Amino acid sequence: MTPVTTPSNDSPSNGPTVRASHPDAAAPGAPVDLPGAVALLDAASTVTVLCHVQPDADTLGSGLALGLALERRGVAVQVAFAAPAAVPESMRSLPGGHLVTPVESVRREVDLVVSVDCGTVGRLGTLRDRLAGATRTLVIDHHVSNTRFGTDNLIDPEAEATAVVLTDLFDEWGVAVDADLAHCLYAGLVTDTGSFRWGRPASHRIAERLLATGIDGAAITRELLDTHPFGWLPMLSSVLASATLVPDAVHGRGLVYAFVRRADSAHLGSEEVESVIDIVRTTAEAEVAAVFKEVGHETWTVSLRSKTAVDVAAAATDLGGGGHAFAAGYTAHGTPDSVVAALRGVLE
Repeated sequence: MTPVTTPSNDSPSNGPTVRASHPDAAAPGAPVDLPGAVALLDAASTVTVLCHVQPDADTLGSGLALGLALERRGVAVQVAFAAPAAVPESMRSLPGGHLVTPVESVRREVDLVVSVDCGTVGRLGTLRDRLAGATRTLVIDHHVSNTRFGTDNLIDPEAEATAVVLTDLFDEWGVAVDADLAHCLYAGLVTDTGSFRWGRPASHRIAERLLATGIDGAAITRELLDTHPFGWLPMLSSVLASATLVPDAVHGRGLVYAFVRRADSAHLGSEEVESVIDIVRTTAEAEVAAVFKEVGHETWTVSLRSKTAVDVAAAATDLGGGGHAFAAGYTAHGTPDSVVAALRGVLE
């Protein structure tokens, strides 16, 4: 794999050590290739691996796989995410869970902080402040909209998942991918490809390689994607009842949207809430699907999906977020009518 990176005028990855004075103020860092990323990892004796808030299987699976690889090399490593307070139920069987560290216990000064699957520094939540205490920061991701907030950045927008980038990194690093690492990587791959409904032929070759370690791909997929508590059903009923189809939106391609209210979802985990978009997106009459998830008073996290013709990453970026061409998100503030109007405005 040759990572696709955005050119930068900053120092190259083998240049002087950079310490960010504040993560929000750090200039975009240098792009690095696989050997450069390996060199950074080899040089560190203390590493913190940061996953994004409300972790999915790609960020946590990638983070735990990297954490296990570092631990086996004798590195003092922690894996963490800012919220929620515990690993989501569907991901508690991922190997490496002993490395997950509560927010308050995450070291403030380390040789290297690595973020996995985080397109922007804001996705790190309250743990964004740990970037300032690191000698170097390495961003590993596959989002085309990644803001390159590390001192060094390994970004491959062609990869279907950050787990794919990690697989290539392990090959370059000489890390043997055993069943534990394969379990973590497969979790990221199967979720970010929608159970292989989209992606390149390479994703199937990687899956074959991971499955050859003896992992139970069907069981992993079932636990991540096809298992929900009973309370998910009435929540889903209420949310889908709010679904609205706007056939003339998006230049006549159609928009479907729904709202997830806190009153309906407060008793459920984040993975149940996040699953709603995959149902709403199946609407045949709409090219774009959106789910507005209430997280505070007139505050919403928004998931966007499109099928073939609309770049929702561009729309999300216009609204302060980012993502992929066909899967993106952002945070919105306002009444339901106003946030829908704002989305329609950038889609027209």
